Amino acid sequence: MQTPIFFSNDYVAAEYAFETTRKAHDVNVSLLDEPVDGFVLRAPTPATREELLLVHDAEYVDAVLTGEPRHLAESQGFSWDPGLATAVCSSTGGARDAVLAALGGQSGAGSLSSGLHHARDGSGAGFCTFNGLVVAAIAAQSAGAQRVAILDFDAHCGGGTASLILGRSGIEQHDVSVNAYDTYSETPNARLVMSGGDRYLEDIDEMLATISDPGSIDVAIYNAGMDPHEQAGGVAGITAEMLAEREDRVFLWAARHNVPMAWVLAGGYTHGMSLGELAGLHRLTAEAAKRHLLD
Repeated sequence: MQTPIFFSNDYVAAEYAFETTRKAHDVNVSLLDEPVDGFVLRAPTPATREELLLVHDAEYVDAVLTGEPRHLAESQGFSWDPGLATAVCSSTGGARDAVLAALGGQSGAGSLSSGLHHARDGSGAGFCTFNGLVVAAIAAQSAGAQRVAILDFDAHCGGGTASLILGRSGIEQHDVSVNAYDTYSETPNARLVMSGGDRYLEDIDEMLATISDPGSIDVAIYNAGMDPHEQAGGVAGITAEMLAEREDRVFLWAARHNVPMAWVLAGGYTHGMSLGELAGLHRLTAEAAKRHLLD
């Protein structure tokens, strides 16, 4: 049985042009042109209003769905248009579907979703509209998961996720960042390490090594940002080779502890590279998942 990667052209239905809202198409094309053995692309089931209300305030959800009030609909940082709701509900649904697939035995399931971890309960932030990581974690709990771990290795801190899981039993976040945007104080549910180019892999190793009793994790959600890269929005010294090594270490950790893993794209920008080159970085995640979880 092939493991799914979830994507729909609905992901890019919004008119606003930005890497976070557009790059999934380029990654999808790359995977169609050069498939990663063991994976199959599938369309997700869009997230419903009812699912979104488990995480976000009704006024905010309805603002994104309808465009009014406009200040809430555009609180993530870009202009609202009628395609925005279609795009973010599909992307959020992809994250949820990947987690449920991994929980159901298809380890390494992925989604080409991004723009997730800064979103708060009552607003978007940092080009993130709905927090699909938390929507997916709650869906996993509804499906029987007792312990859900979010690994956030995006360049930026996952402060939105940390705020949304505070006090939620059974959901935890382990966050290694290189940019202080959306930083937060550690909580019983979320811990954060600020890293840099000179110690990045060491901090990844230490974060993974200090996750308590990993064998009891029912499913992990990996926010696999490529924006730590020195030309994709990150810091000097973090190269494609280093990110490839990071992906190997993450999925080897999951394999060693028999942790079902779902992954999403997270950050990555064309500050110093083309969209095609950025898509190549995001392929590293699927390729590492294949090596360690599918083979």
